[in-house]
Amino acid sequence: MQVIALTSNNLTGKLPTTICDHLPNLEMLYLSTNYLEGVIPPNIGKCRKLQFLSLSVNEFIGTIPRELANLTALRILELREQHLEGEIPVELGNLRKLRALLLYQNMFTGTVPSSIFNMSELQHLGLGGNELTGTLPSDLGRGMPSLEEFSCAQNHFSGFVSATISNSSRLTGLELSFNSFTGPIPKSLGNLKYLEFLNLWGNNFSSDSSMSFLISLTDCRNLKVLWFADNPLGGVFPSSVGNFSNSLQSFVGQDCQLKGVIPEEIGNLTGVTKMSLSNNELTGHIPNTIQGMLSLQELYLQNNKLEGTIPDVICNLKKLGALNLSRNQFAGSVPPCLGKVTNLRNINLAYNRLNSSLPAALGDLHDLIEFNVSSNLLGGQIPMEIGNLNAATLIDLSKNDFFGKIPITLRSLDKLTKLSLAHNRLDGPIPDSFGKMLALEFLDLSYNNLSGEIPKSLEALVYLKYLNISFNELSGEIPTGGPFTNATDQSFLSNDALCGDSKFHVSPCVIKSTKTKKAILALYTLLGVGLLFLALAFAYVYLRMRMLKKNAGQAEVFPVKGHERISYYELEQATEGFNESNLLGNGSFSTVYKGTLKDGTPLAAKVFNVQLEGAFKSFDTECEMLRNLRHRNLTKIITSCSNLDFKALVLEYMPNGTLDKWLYSHNLFLNLFQRLDIIIDVASAMDYLHNGFLAPMVHSDLKPSNVLLDQEMVGHVTDFGIAKLLGAGEVFIQTGTIATLGYIAPEYGQHGIVSTSCDVYSFGILMMETFTRMRPSDEIFTGDLTIRRWVSDSFPSRIHKVVDANLVQPGNDQTDAKLQCVLSIMKLALSCTLVAPDARISMGDALSALRMIRLEFVSSLH
Repeated sequence: MQVIALTSNNLTGKLPTTICDHLPNLEMLYLSTNYLEGVIPPNIGKCRKLQFLSLSVNEFIGTIPRELANLTALRILELREQHLEGEIPVELGNLRKLRALLLYQNMFTGTVPSSIFNMSELQHLGLGGNELTGTLPSDLGRGMPSLEEFSCAQNHFSGFVSATISNSSRLTGLELSFNSFTGPIPKSLGNLKYLEFLNLWGNNFSSDSSMSFLISLTDCRNLKVLWFADNPLGGVFPSSVGNFSNSLQSFVGQDCQLKGVIPEEIGNLTGVTKMSLSNNELTGHIPNTIQGMLSLQELYLQNNKLEGTIPDVICNLKKLGALNLSRNQFAGSVPPCLGKVTNLRNINLAYNRLNSSLPAALGDLHDLIEFNVSSNLLGGQIPMEIGNLNAATLIDLSKNDFFGKIPITLRSLDKLTKLSLAHNRLDGPIPDSFGKMLALEFLDLSYNNLSGEIPKSLEALVYLKYLNISFNELSGEIPTGGPFTNATDQSFLSNDALCGDSKFHVSPCVIKSTKTKKAILALYTLLGVGLLFLALAFAYVYLRMRMLKKNAGQAEVFPVKGHERISYYELEQATEGFNESNLLGNGSFSTVYKGTLKDGTPLAAKVFNVQLEGAFKSFDTECEMLRNLRHRNLTKIITSCSNLDFKALVLEYMPNGTLDKWLYSHNLFLNLFQRLDIIIDVASAMDYLHNGFLAPMVHSDLKPSNVLLDQEMVGHVTDFGIAKLLGAGEVFIQTGTIATLGYIAPEYGQHGIVSTSCDVYSFGILMMETFTRMRPSDEIFTGDLTIRRWVSDSFPSRIHKVVDANLVQPGNDQTDAKLQCVLSIMKLALSCTLVAPDARISMGDALSALRMIRLEFVSSLH
């Protein structure tokens, strides 16, 4: 048997037209997942003994050669995920031995030849993700008795689906989603006893009032996935759903105009992990029998007409991670027992009629990410325990009846990006500790009874894009730094005692008495004297340090504030003599070792090779930069150790290594959410470098190996060895230092011009690499072909060709949402990597765009 199997080998070029002349007895040709281009040569039809032909996931263009119909021995034909177009040749129907015909994710047009639906040996037919039109045969199924999987999703098919489809009695997977099919869903689907996956999402199917198709499907005892969302069915949700077997795992029927109550029999669905019935017209209560759904992880019932109380039995669902009951008519209290459902990540109970106070027990949900109880009738004081929601990024308690003071414990929520306490009866001051919630982007405290001054500590909230403290009783001067720089008068309406800049439409601040003036003058005098003494003290320390440097044998230690000194000996002991078994990585001027102090504290020791030219400058630069940086997404320096023969930085240890390791290790994987979150972490760090100081800082060497991941997979930018600090008013500087090729901007590589726009360019390349899993230095990028050109040429219609195949699997329920997310990311990456520096967006705008992309992605999944 002659076989060619070269999958995932980065092959390039065209497929030789003479391949069958040289290998007439070829039986298997596997060349999938490469970079082959051009047209599929018609001469391949001469390989008459060919049984298996797979050219999937390449760059082939043009049409399918009709000559392939000469391959009468062919059993498998895979041409998926290409740039193929035109009509599907009718001659393919002559391949009577064909068992698999996979053509999905191309650009085929026209109707499907009827001969395709009469291939009696065919087991797998994949037509999804094309531009096909027309209807399915009226006798669908009769000509394909062996069919096991059929997908025509994401096309333009219309018309009815014939009840004869049940003649393909071996079907395990049927995917008809996102077309324009009409008419009733065939009840004959219930005859498919092997059916495991049924996707009817996004059509115009109708149903009788009893939802008979749903009743019939209970006979499919192997059914695992049932999606019929976004169809105008309009029937009553039947109690017979309780007859589905325990094999059912995913039940999605949102946006279907379903009526009636949720039947008690729903508790029989013990195997279901996801249930979505949102955006329907369901009424009545949530039945107590729901506690029987012990495997349930996601429950979406939002935007119905449900009423009554939220039953305590819902707390028996220990695997529950997402609970959305918003926009219903629930009354009563928030069940305190929810605090024991520790797997919960998202709770949305907004727009109901919940009353009573908020249970303190919710503070036990340490991994809760989003908590929304807005627009209810909740009262009492906000429990202090809310400050224990350490993982939360969103907390919305607005439009309730909470009173009392804002808990100071909220200061510990350092991951919080959105906080709304608006429209309550809260009083007292805005806690000064709010200035420690550095991740905040949205803060709404409007329509309360808050008093006192606006804390100047809020100037530290550099990411804050929306601030509203209107309609309170605040007084004193409005701060001017940080987020207040771009604030408008709309943030401060109806606080009559506020004063400050005229742009806020408030009175100017005035010094009221001579005594006050004298007190301020005395204060300035004391401050001046204090600064003089401080300057003298610094001069003494500086001279003292200069004297100590004369002793070359004794290492000097410059610890970060408050950190205990670490001697060279302790560093050597911690790293076991800088043993290679503790090696974490190598850089241009340094080697990084893992170490452990005697008290068990892990560390990373970055030891500079003082024999190399440039090492001293790199060490000094990194010391200078890191000492002044304080951001959760930057590497934290613990201390530095230096003498004439030894220089090292002691850094916070990152147990999950580099982004580069996670992208390219065979046994590690980052999903789409993780990659997006890491990219947002990097963007946050870079925005801080560019905009967090009076003098912008340019990193100059942004790449995956310089992004470290901590225990929680949070990204930290590291390696400031060639970073540049722009002087006041400087837009760019010129340098002879060159960073890593493939990531550097054109103006940096050609003229040595360094600016914040160079970092934006590198960040764009980093985004492309993260989501394509392709290094910009890969050997395929030669001549004029760069990773940017590669992505640009595929944007937008062929973006699925470049994205990491592990991120977007065909047939997955989230495929469309993921592709749209990646498309938005790549669009942003392209705008970051424009040739002209002035045309690139700023890092702040890139960060805002990424956060919006993430928000839209999360919303699309619900």
